[in-house]
Amino acid sequence: MLEGWETPDVTVYLMAILGLLAVWQYYQMQIMAGRILAVDIFDRSGIRMYVYVTPHDDHICEICASSHGRVFLPSQVAKKKFSPLTERCRRSSPCTGVLVGLYGAWLEARGVLEHLRKNAKKGGIQLSSEEVRALVNGQWERCISADTDRLGIHLIEAVSYEKINPEVSIGSYRYVINEVKEVRHLMCLVPAYIRLLQLLLRAGEEAEALETIERFEGRFPSTKRGPHFPSDEQRETMKTKKVQLLKGLSLPLSA
Repeated sequence: MLEGWETPDVTVYLMAILGLLAVWQYYQMQIMAGRILAVDIFDRSGIRMYVYVTPHDDHICEICASSHGRVFLPSQVAKKKFSPLTERCRRSSPCTGVLVGLYGAWLEARGVLEHLRKNAKKGGIQLSSEEVRALVNGQWERCISADTDRLGIHLIEAVSYEKINPEVSIGSYRYVINEVKEVRHLMCLVPAYIRLLQLLLRAGEEAEALETIERFEGRFPSTKRGPHFPSDEQRETMKTKKVQLLKGLSLPLSA
Protein backbone atom coordinates (compact mmCIF):
# COMPACT_ATOMS: atom_id res chain seq x y z
CA MET A 1 0.00 0.00 0.00
CA LEU A 2 1.32 3.44 -0.91
CA GLU A 3 2.34 5.56 2.04
CA GLY A 4 -0.13 8.35 2.73
CA TRP A 5 -2.78 6.84 0.45
CA GLU A 6 -6.36 7.31 1.72
CA THR A 7 -9.52 5.51 0.70
CA PRO A 8 -11.72 7.91 -1.32
CA ASP A 9 -15.05 8.86 0.31
CA VAL A 10 -16.96 7.32 -2.58
CA THR A 11 -15.39 3.92 -1.82
CA VAL A 12 -16.63 4.08 1.80
CA TYR A 13 -20.13 4.86 0.58
CA LEU A 14 -20.04 2.00 -1.92
CA MET A 15 -18.92 -0.42 0.78
CA ALA A 16 -21.80 0.72 3.02
CA ILE A 17 -24.29 0.26 0.20
CA LEU A 18 -22.93 -3.21 -0.54
CA GLY A 19 -23.29 -4.09 3.14
CA LEU A 20 -26.93 -2.99 3.18
CA LEU A 21 -27.60 -4.92 -0.01
CA ALA A 22 -26.09 -8.03 1.56
CA VAL A 23 -28.33 -7.65 4.63
CA TRP A 24 -31.38 -7.12 2.45
CA GLN A 25 -30.50 -10.12 0.29
CA TYR A 26 -30.25 -12.28 3.43
CA TYR A 27 -33.60 -10.95 4.61
CA GLN A 28 -35.17 -11.80 1.24
CA MET A 29 -33.72 -15.32 1.43
CA GLN A 30 -35.34 -15.80 4.86
CA ILE A 31 -38.68 -14.73 3.39
CA MET A 32 -38.32 -17.05 0.39
CA ALA A 33 -37.43 -19.90 2.73
CA GLY A 34 -40.64 -19.27 4.68
CA ARG A 35 -38.85 -18.54 7.95
CA ILE A 36 -40.36 -15.05 8.30
CA LEU A 37 -43.08 -13.08 6.55
CA ALA A 38 -42.32 -10.01 4.46
CA VAL A 39 -42.63 -6.79 6.44
CA ASP A 40 -40.86 -3.46 6.56
CA ILE A 41 -37.73 -4.37 8.53
CA PHE A 42 -37.18 -0.77 9.62
CA ASP A 43 -40.68 -0.38 11.15
CA ARG A 44 -40.90 -2.88 14.00
CA SER A 45 -42.32 -1.28 17.13
CA GLY A 46 -45.45 0.39 18.42
CA ILE A 47 -49.17 -0.23 18.15
CA ARG A 48 -50.81 0.26 14.77
CA MET A 49 -54.35 -0.86 15.56
CA TYR A 50 -56.63 -1.78 18.45
CA VAL A 51 -59.15 -4.62 18.41
CA TYR A 52 -62.06 -4.67 20.86
CA VAL A 53 -63.27 -8.12 21.91
CA THR A 54 -66.04 -9.33 24.22
CA PRO A 55 -66.83 -12.92 25.23
CA HIS A 56 -69.77 -14.78 23.67
CA ASP A 57 -71.67 -14.95 26.93
CA ASP A 58 -75.33 -14.72 27.88
CA HIS A 59 -74.40 -12.16 30.56
CA ILE A 60 -72.93 -9.71 28.03
CA CYS A 61 -75.38 -6.95 27.10
CA GLU A 62 -76.40 -6.46 23.47
CA ILE A 63 -74.42 -3.22 23.14
CA CYS A 64 -71.14 -4.80 24.27
CA ALA A 65 -71.80 -7.97 22.29
CA SER A 66 -72.42 -5.99 19.10
CA SER A 67 -69.11 -4.15 19.57
CA HIS A 68 -67.05 -7.35 19.43
CA GLY A 69 -64.54 -7.12 16.59
CA ARG A 70 -64.44 -3.34 16.25
CA VAL A 71 -61.01 -2.11 15.12
CA PHE A 72 -59.53 1.36 15.63
CA LEU A 73 -56.43 3.37 14.79
CA PRO A 74 -54.29 4.62 17.72
CA SER A 75 -55.23 8.21 16.83
CA GLN A 76 -58.90 7.33 17.39
CA VAL A 77 -58.24 5.57 20.70
CA ALA A 78 -56.24 8.58 21.91
CA LYS A 79 -59.23 10.93 21.64
CA LYS A 80 -60.52 12.23 24.97
CA LYS A 81 -64.04 10.78 24.81
CA PHE A 82 -63.17 7.59 22.93
CA SER A 83 -65.21 4.47 23.62
CA PRO A 84 -65.05 1.17 21.73
CA LEU A 85 -68.81 0.82 22.26
CA THR A 86 -71.47 2.25 19.97
CA GLU A 87 -73.55 3.16 23.05
CA ARG A 88 -73.17 2.91 26.81
CA CYS A 89 -73.10 -0.56 28.36
CA ARG A 90 -76.58 -1.58 29.52
CA ARG A 91 -75.45 -3.35 32.71
CA SER A 92 -75.02 -1.71 36.10
CA SER A 93 -71.75 -3.61 36.49
CA PRO A 94 -69.93 -3.15 33.14
CA CYS A 95 -69.61 -6.15 30.85
CA THR A 96 -66.22 -7.72 30.28
CA GLY A 97 -64.53 -6.31 27.21
CA VAL A 98 -60.89 -5.75 26.29
CA LEU A 99 -59.24 -3.32 23.88
CA VAL A 100 -56.12 -5.09 22.57
CA GLY A 101 -53.30 -3.21 20.86
CA LEU A 102 -51.46 -4.93 18.00
CA TYR A 103 -48.62 -4.07 15.66
CA GLY A 104 -49.96 -6.62 13.18
CA ALA A 105 -47.17 -7.52 10.77
CA TRP A 106 -48.54 -10.84 9.51
CA LEU A 107 -50.55 -11.16 6.33
CA GLU A 108 -54.06 -11.25 7.79
CA ALA A 109 -53.38 -8.36 10.15
CA ARG A 110 -51.85 -6.25 7.40
CA GLY A 111 -55.02 -6.73 5.38
CA VAL A 112 -57.14 -5.56 8.32
CA LEU A 113 -54.85 -2.58 8.88
CA GLU A 114 -55.04 -1.54 5.23
CA HIS A 115 -58.83 -1.75 5.29
CA LEU A 116 -58.88 0.23 8.55
CA ARG A 117 -56.74 3.03 7.16
CA LYS A 118 -58.98 3.32 4.11
CA ASN A 119 -62.01 3.70 6.40
CA ALA A 120 -60.43 5.85 9.11
CA LYS A 121 -62.88 8.71 8.55
CA LYS A 122 -65.77 6.35 9.35
CA GLY A 123 -64.44 5.83 12.88
CA GLY A 124 -63.00 2.38 12.39
CA ILE A 125 -64.16 -0.95 10.99
CA GLN A 126 -65.78 -4.07 12.40
CA LEU A 127 -64.74 -7.66 11.94
CA SER A 128 -67.12 -10.58 12.23
CA SER A 129 -66.46 -13.27 14.83
CA GLU A 130 -65.08 -15.48 12.06
CA GLU A 131 -62.76 -12.69 10.88
CA VAL A 132 -61.46 -12.12 14.43
CA ARG A 133 -60.63 -15.82 14.73
CA ALA A 134 -59.01 -15.78 11.28
CA LEU A 135 -56.85 -12.88 12.46
CA VAL A 136 -55.41 -14.81 15.41
CA ASN A 137 -55.17 -18.03 13.39
CA GLY A 138 -52.86 -16.35 10.88
CA GLN A 139 -49.10 -16.91 10.72
CA TRP A 140 -48.29 -14.30 13.33
CA GLU A 141 -45.61 -16.45 14.99
CA ARG A 142 -43.51 -16.36 11.81
CA CYS A 143 -43.56 -12.59 11.40
CA ILE A 144 -41.24 -9.96 12.78
CA SER A 145 -43.82 -8.60 15.26
CA ALA A 146 -44.43 -11.97 16.97
CA ASP A 147 -42.90 -10.98 20.31
CA THR A 148 -44.69 -7.62 20.31
CA ASP A 149 -48.09 -9.15 19.62
CA ARG A 150 -47.84 -12.51 21.40
CA LEU A 151 -49.75 -11.60 24.56
CA GLY A 152 -52.41 -9.65 22.67
CA ILE A 153 -52.98 -12.56 20.30
CA HIS A 154 -53.40 -14.97 23.21
CA LEU A 155 -55.94 -12.64 24.82
CA ILE A 156 -58.00 -12.23 21.64
CA GLU A 157 -57.85 -15.99 21.13
CA ALA A 158 -58.97 -16.64 24.71
CA VAL A 159 -61.99 -14.35 24.40
CA SER A 160 -62.95 -15.57 20.92
CA TYR A 161 -62.85 -19.31 21.67
CA GLU A 162 -64.68 -19.50 25.00
CA LYS A 163 -67.70 -21.31 23.54
CA ILE A 164 -66.07 -22.94 20.52
CA ASN A 165 -63.10 -24.48 22.34
CA PRO A 166 -62.95 -23.75 26.09
CA GLU A 167 -59.65 -25.62 26.48
CA VAL A 168 -57.97 -23.22 24.06
CA SER A 169 -59.39 -20.27 25.97
CA ILE A 170 -58.28 -21.64 29.34
CA GLY A 171 -54.74 -22.15 28.05
CA SER A 172 -54.60 -18.65 26.58
CA TYR A 173 -55.97 -16.99 29.73
CA ARG A 174 -53.35 -18.85 31.77
CA TYR A 175 -50.67 -17.54 29.43
CA VAL A 176 -51.89 -13.94 29.78
CA ILE A 177 -51.97 -14.14 33.59
CA ASN A 178 -48.48 -15.64 33.74
CA GLU A 179 -46.84 -13.36 31.17
CA VAL A 180 -48.26 -9.86 31.74
CA LYS A 181 -45.29 -7.62 32.50
CA GLU A 182 -45.65 -4.44 30.46
CA VAL A 183 -47.77 -1.50 31.63
CA ARG A 184 -49.81 -1.54 28.41
CA HIS A 185 -51.00 -5.07 29.21
CA LEU A 186 -52.08 -4.46 32.81
CA MET A 187 -55.64 -3.60 31.76
CA CYS A 188 -55.94 -7.15 30.40
CA LEU A 189 -55.10 -8.83 33.68
CA VAL A 190 -58.34 -8.49 35.68
CA PRO A 191 -60.59 -9.60 32.77
CA ALA A 192 -58.27 -12.59 32.19
CA TYR A 193 -58.59 -13.69 35.84
CA ILE A 194 -62.38 -13.31 35.83
CA ARG A 195 -62.95 -15.13 32.56
CA LEU A 196 -60.51 -17.92 33.45
CA LEU A 197 -62.34 -18.46 36.74
CA GLN A 198 -65.69 -18.76 34.97
CA LEU A 199 -64.34 -21.26 32.43
CA LEU A 200 -62.71 -23.37 35.16
CA LEU A 201 -65.97 -23.47 37.12
CA ARG A 202 -67.88 -24.56 34.00
CA ALA A 203 -65.30 -27.29 33.42
CA GLY A 204 -65.62 -28.52 37.02
CA GLU A 205 -62.00 -27.62 37.83
CA GLU A 206 -62.75 -26.41 41.37
CA ALA A 207 -59.22 -26.82 42.74
CA GLU A 208 -57.64 -24.70 39.98
CA ALA A 209 -60.50 -22.22 40.25
CA LEU A 210 -59.71 -21.72 43.94
CA GLU A 211 -56.01 -21.38 43.16
CA THR A 212 -56.86 -18.74 40.53
CA ILE A 213 -58.82 -16.71 43.09
CA GLU A 214 -55.97 -16.89 45.57
CA ARG A 215 -53.51 -15.72 42.93
CA PHE A 216 -55.90 -12.88 42.09
CA GLU A 217 -56.05 -11.86 45.75
CA GLY A 218 -52.27 -11.96 46.03
CA ARG A 219 -51.81 -9.84 42.93
CA PHE A 220 -54.47 -7.31 43.90
CA PRO A 221 -54.38 -6.88 47.71
CA SER A 222 -57.64 -5.55 49.18
CA THR A 223 -55.76 -2.66 50.80
CA LYS A 224 -54.51 -1.30 47.46
CA ARG A 225 -56.21 0.55 44.62
CA GLY A 226 -54.97 1.58 41.19
CA PRO A 227 -56.09 2.35 37.62
CA HIS A 228 -55.78 -1.29 36.55
CA PHE A 229 -56.98 -2.85 39.81
CA PRO A 230 -60.34 -4.66 40.06
CA SER A 231 -63.49 -2.80 40.98
CA ASP A 232 -65.27 -3.40 44.29
CA GLU A 233 -67.86 -5.48 42.43
CA GLN A 234 -65.18 -7.66 40.87
CA ARG A 235 -63.49 -8.18 44.23
CA GLU A 236 -66.82 -9.13 45.77
CA THR A 237 -67.49 -11.62 42.97
CA MET A 238 -64.16 -13.30 43.60
CA LYS A 239 -64.77 -13.36 47.36
CA THR A 240 -68.21 -14.94 46.94
CA LYS A 241 -66.88 -17.60 44.57
CA LYS A 242 -64.07 -18.38 47.00
CA VAL A 243 -66.50 -18.97 49.87
CA GLN A 244 -68.62 -21.25 47.68
CA LEU A 245 -65.57 -23.22 46.53
CA LEU A 246 -64.21 -23.63 50.04
CA LYS A 247 -67.57 -24.96 51.22
CA GLY A 248 -67.75 -27.35 48.28
CA LEU A 249 -64.22 -28.61 48.84
CA SER A 250 -64.71 -28.69 52.64
CA LEU A 251 -61.62 -26.55 53.18
CA PRO A 252 -61.14 -23.97 55.97
CA LEU A 253 -61.52 -20.32 55.01
CA SER A 254 -58.09 -18.64 55.15
CA ALA A 255 -57.68 -15.30 56.86
